[in-house]
Amino acid sequence: METTSIKEVARQAGVSLGTVSNVLNRPHLVADTTRQRVLEAIRELGYVRNDSARQLRAGRSRTIAIVVLDVSNPFFTDVIRGAEEAIDAAGAVAVVCNSGQSAARERRHLELLEEQRVQGVLITPVDGGRDSQLVNLIKRGVPVVLVDRGIWQSDRCSVAVDDVLGGRIAGQHFRELGHDHVAFVGGPLTIPQVADRQRGFESVLSGVRVRTFLTAELTVAAGRQAGHALADLAAPDRPTAVFCANDLLALGLLQEMTQRGISVPDEVAILGYDDIDFAAAAAVPLSSVRQPREHLGRAAAELLLEETRSPDTHAHRNLVFHPELVARKSTARPRR
Repeated sequence: METTSIKEVARQAGVSLGTVSNVLNRPHLVADTTRQRVLEAIRELGYVRNDSARQLRAGRSRTIAIVVLDVSNPFFTDVIRGAEEAIDAAGAVAVVCNSGQSAARERRHLELLEEQRVQGVLITPVDGGRDSQLVNLIKRGVPVVLVDRGIWQSDRCSVAVDDVLGGRIAGQHFRELGHDHVAFVGGPLTIPQVADRQRGFESVLSGVRVRTFLTAELTVAAGRQAGHALADLAAPDRPTAVFCANDLLALGLLQEMTQRGISVPDEVAILGYDDIDFAAAAAVPLSSVRQPREHLGRAAAELLLEETRSPDTHAHRNLVFHPELVARKSTARPRR
């Protein structure tokens, strides 16, 4: 398919190539009547500017990449939404990549993004930000902001939530309700947020019996599997309250309890983490430790844009947000 060239636009409008270039890039330099004549020629000929070529000449594009662990997780959907608001307002465009929690897949994404000369990268890294490809990207001057990762390094910005505090909030909620036999559901513990949430949870439960159900994933299916193991316990041995490392696990656990005829919260109280939209809409509205998801994404994008505008004077910052408890019907005092 043939494309219209800038030369044809200049010929049609009766102006020089430089004038057409000014209309496209510096319209304030062109007289209004001439500018309108060029724009009319562009419309008539159906000219589409080759933005990628212009970006290569300039050395960077107007694209900002967002690389997340699981694009199907509503937590990341909300983070992306917040980031896109700031990116759109800056006149750039966001492209979303899903690593699927695979280090190899993340590395391929980063290699391709560097080839495309993206303006910057927002990323929730698989290994916490230590991957060599990510480090090389930063060394080559590509702005990078870690999202949902609180890594304290001088060569990059980050935004994160205090997950240890979030775990403490969950544990304290169960203590205040009077539960003395509780459980933690989550995994893998190689994910820093999961380990931090468990650590914070257990830190405030001295004298309380705590049981752990490790999961391979943070999904509804994994929550149902944990629920199956929980339901198989004899009632006297079953924890009366369960803290899940995210809401997807909690929703799966809730589904399994409902299917097995175990009352929530009368027999088992369930507390999630993230407070995704589905939490409040569950059959039993889910109590959750809320993260400021959209704010997290927006703050990350603003840090990245700040660095792209002023790379020489930009000071890297590590922002930490505090979670908060949202109590609903899925948690209550133990019946027995």
